[in-house]
Amino acid sequence: MGRKLTIACCALNQWSMDFKGNLERILKSCAKAKEGGAAYRLGPELEIPGYGCGDHFLENDTVTHSWEVIAELIKSSDTEGLICDFGMPVLHHGVRYNCRVIIHNTNIVLIRPKTFLAMDGNYREQRWFTPWTKTRTTEEFILPSIITDITGQVTTVIGDAVLSTLDTLIGIEICEELFTGQSPHIPMSLHGVEVFMNGSGSHFELRKLYKRVNVIQSATAKCGGVYAYANLLGCDGDRLYFDGCCLVSLNDTFIAQGSQFTLDDVEVTIATADLDDVVSFRGSIGSRGPQASKAAPYPHCHLPISVCTSNHAISRPIRLQYFMPEEEIMFGPACWLWDYLRRSGMAGFFLPLSGGIDSSSTACLVGSMCDLVMDKCHKGDGRMIEEVRTLLYLKENDPMPSNGKEMANMIFTTCYMSSSNSSQETRGRAQKLAEQIGSNHIVLSIDDIVKAHLSVFEGVTGVVPRYKVYGGTHAENIALQNVQARNRMVMSYLFSQLVSWTRGKDGNLLVLGSANVDESLFGYFTKYDCSSADINPIGGISKTDLRGFCKFMSYQKYPALKEILEAPPTAELEPITEQHNQTDEEDMGLTYDELSDIGRLRKSQQCGPYSMFIKLLDLWKRKYPPQEIADKVKRFFRVYSINRHKMTIITPSYHAESYSPDDNRYDLRQFLYNTKWEWQFSAIDRELLKMKDGEGEKATESNEKFVTSQDDPSTKFHTSISEVNNSTNHSIHFTESPHPTTEFHTSMAPPGGASTYKRSHDVSSHLLPDPKRSHH
Repeated sequence: MGRKLTIACCALNQWSMDFKGNLERILKSCAKAKEGGAAYRLGPELEIPGYGCGDHFLENDTVTHSWEVIAELIKSSDTEGLICDFGMPVLHHGVRYNCRVIIHNTNIVLIRPKTFLAMDGNYREQRWFTPWTKTRTTEEFILPSIITDITGQVTTVIGDAVLSTLDTLIGIEICEELFTGQSPHIPMSLHGVEVFMNGSGSHFELRKLYKRVNVIQSATAKCGGVYAYANLLGCDGDRLYFDGCCLVSLNDTFIAQGSQFTLDDVEVTIATADLDDVVSFRGSIGSRGPQASKAAPYPHCHLPISVCTSNHAISRPIRLQYFMPEEEIMFGPACWLWDYLRRSGMAGFFLPLSGGIDSSSTACLVGSMCDLVMDKCHKGDGRMIEEVRTLLYLKENDPMPSNGKEMANMIFTTCYMSSSNSSQETRGRAQKLAEQIGSNHIVLSIDDIVKAHLSVFEGVTGVVPRYKVYGGTHAENIALQNVQARNRMVMSYLFSQLVSWTRGKDGNLLVLGSANVDESLFGYFTKYDCSSADINPIGGISKTDLRGFCKFMSYQKYPALKEILEAPPTAELEPITEQHNQTDEEDMGLTYDELSDIGRLRKSQQCGPYSMFIKLLDLWKRKYPPQEIADKVKRFFRVYSINRHKMTIITPSYHAESYSPDDNRYDLRQFLYNTKWEWQFSAIDRELLKMKDGEGEKATESNEKFVTSQDDPSTKFHTSISEVNNSTNHSIHFTESPHPTTEFHTSMAPPGGASTYKRSHDVSSHLLPDPKRSHH
């Protein structure tokens, strides 16, 4: 009849330091696991205190309260009869470990510490925890009195061990251990472990899911076995969004997948696997036997029960579901916004809407959030209905909004802040989009406020600054742009605090920022303008991806985006004349696609100026000659280092991109630079001389010939890393996307952008090199 094991993988929307709420969600998941007939309940990493506690992990209170939660779990009938696998911090001999605590009924069977800690990107686990380095070794652990008083159990086992039942061996991995080179599942599988449990805290990034799938499939394809993967869900109090998507793999196929984006607080994915299939699979690999016969043994923690049954129907292989990047943008930030809004206690959002791609993308994300929330309400989700009524201050007899558009009108205010430099076109585009989303839209002028500031300046100094087009200097021109941008921030916060009051409602609104990741990287925004907000849902998304998202949304829901996409991106902070029309890419001297390439090289591939130049010689060889590539690299690093200080005050942003420049948590580089980069730029110049003197002559001639032939319409080539990544993304998926829009996405060509308010140089921009040096 087979040895059939049923596993419950739980995705929980935990909130760091919310022990009461976290306990309730854990108990709910245990109850659902029992209802599904599971023998083993697997939860995400550090689910009891929440993964994002940060330096709260250094507080003894966090460990103490976690044990108090364990005590409540032991006493609950919801955990009775289940093997429960919980994540929490544990102190042992004065050392703090990131652990899994395995419980069966009232017995704490094993405490398994994490052996490899995550220390890259967003992760700083070794700041708070110590890795368990005693391979295949266990020690006695003295349980806290709060546990002993309930169960009578005085000690348990802590260390690198496997769980032994009457019918199988179960091994445990914790998040990073799956991704590291010497993953524990390899020696455990050779020891005979058939089932691997991984409680994880893996954050979302665009196009990342396939990587997670790859490592799980690779583990079971090589080693055989059942691999169960549980993940955190939602925003637990920081920039990260955890996308859930629990997975269960049997040998080299997947038999269960949870939702990647959901507004549920608790999602339990149930799967049943026949462990005899593991024996058959391993027996078919001839090279495995000699390796397994000499494998070092693991300590066993014995649990004298059977976990397998012959009654359950086994789970069949499935086709994994993937979202396109446009859909990931549509769902992920929307779910993050909802968690932030409901947990912040605020009444909604306020957004300066300019009619450009960035602010329009942000507005669309709020519209998407409202649609997702109302869809849950229409399906009768009682928790969601209660949260919406609380958010909207609805009384008992007040009707609920009937759709996302009505909800948006109640919680979302957009504002077009015009100046004498604004155009009727951008004003009209903002108005149309606001109407389609349903926001409460306001139009105001900041001219009088700007004139008041300039009047004060004139009264003190006796001079009036002028724009460059009217004969002013660079310093005058930048100052006049910045005073507009910063006044928009002041007006945003004034209206966010009082708009609800003017509408007869309670509560303040969260101000949304709309600076994309490329502008943050380059510093192409004014310090303390509309880029300064409470949160920024697009701060980790590239301009290229936002263009694709807007095109996608223009067909899905908001046709006003088509006009926005067709307009050139411009800040509208300078007067428009026949001789001058300000555009973003001309101001920067780099295109957004080029910034995306540079951003990935700088952060993801850890390139300084010289190594970036060498890599771009190959990547951009069909676009630019070497000298122009060198000029672009130098320009980027000059402006980047001049503006790096802006990242110290950047609005907290939804993390979505591997090259995010957020220095607060992710990109730990200095903010005071020698902006001349003399040594590094000299290395680039020497390389150029070598090429001119003969070593690179052939490559140079080839580039020159290509540049002169770019008018040939038959010439085709990749122009950016992002385009290469996009094309690769579609070719490596294990299954075709189930969404009918896949064909649209793969053939999509990013159109032009539109205007935004926020972009201008900071007050430090007088340090910028002569703009003429960046134009060729």
